[in-house]
Amino acid sequence: MDKLTVRDVDFRGKRVLVRVDFNVPLDGETITDTTRIRAAFPTLRHILSCKPQALILMSHLGRPNGER
Repeated sequence: MDKLTVRDVDFRGKRVLVRVDFNVPLDGETITDTTRIRAAFPTLRHILSCKPQALILMSHLGRPNGER
């Protein structure tokens, strides 16, 4: 069985929730490496090109309670 990708789904008119990895390194309040954010662009652009009703991004920043 082949795995589905975002290219196999019809997003037109649907609300789409995407879990993204935007847990980026910070220096104070400044993002020091945008690699993870830029890596999500192709997927997000594709979904937006399909004219969804809404595109909702879900992420987190840092570790729970500052734990390592």
